[in-house]
Amino acid sequence: MSNAQGADRAGLFLGIAAYSLWGVLPLYLHLLQVVPALQVLSHRVLWSLLLLAVIVVVLRRVRSIAAAARGRTLLLLVGSAALIAINWLVYIWSVQHEHVLDASLGYFINPLVNVALGMLVLGERLRRWQGVAIGLAALGVLLLTLHGGGALWIPLALALSFGGYGLLRKVAAIDALGGLTVETLLLGPPALAVLLWAEHSGTAAFGGSTRIDLLLIAAGVVTATPLLLFAAAAKRLPYATMGLLQYIAPTLQFLEAVWLFGEAVLPVHIATFALIWSGCALYAWDSLRAYRAAVKG
Repeated sequence: MSNAQGADRAGLFLGIAAYSLWGVLPLYLHLLQVVPALQVLSHRVLWSLLLLAVIVVVLRRVRSIAAAARGRTLLLLVGSAALIAINWLVYIWSVQHEHVLDASLGYFINPLVNVALGMLVLGERLRRWQGVAIGLAALGVLLLTLHGGGALWIPLALALSFGGYGLLRKVAAIDALGGLTVETLLLGPPALAVLLWAEHSGTAAFGGSTRIDLLLIAAGVVTATPLLLFAAAAKRLPYATMGLLQYIAPTLQFLEAVWLFGEAVLPVHIATFALIWSGCALYAWDSLRAYRAAVKG
């Protein structure tokens, strides 16, 4: 086996692992339904920060990360930290309030939002079939809006916040580990403030149950592991392959919503998802076609 083939296989395994872990995240969050969403988010930030601090020290990355996180890059990370916090909070709330179906819709839309943001903000050229794919997704969202089915704000908030997060991280001159470490460091003080206030007001979930405490402590590993796997996969795999793998997570979330959590699938959901899935399939096909053309060229 050549080194390139080995890297591709390793990258494929890492990518599938990352998106699969994101796909089963609702199962973990469902176990924390008794904990307020803001407290879950705060624990997720603080335990992730602790884990990342250990990794950064072991890898001797403190100086390089501190050198990179300055000026414009630091300002971009402040924005990306705010967006990922919004994304995590909405997602946690969605799972806790039985809106996993709506959340999965958001992550199906997200790749198409990324393409649209790249065109509008970065001036990237939109290929014809990408435009058709975005049009199909927009039609699906419009259908859901006109019908009033589901909580439309959830998929839109998730897709736009994660799309904006990806855009800021794309232009920030810092790697995945460094960026995530700085983001959690920025979110650390408000997260700590939330937990201290909860403790002061007698509403803190931590300390009341060993089971809940262990689940909250595990939030660091649950959060950081798929992100680090994703970063490693992205270095080894073509962009087109990563584009195909990203549908693993929302597909798993959709199946969990219907089969495990018993969320109702209305006719408008079926029509909306049909349009969104058609757009996603078209986008994936076009990305693969463009990648193959680039390789041949």
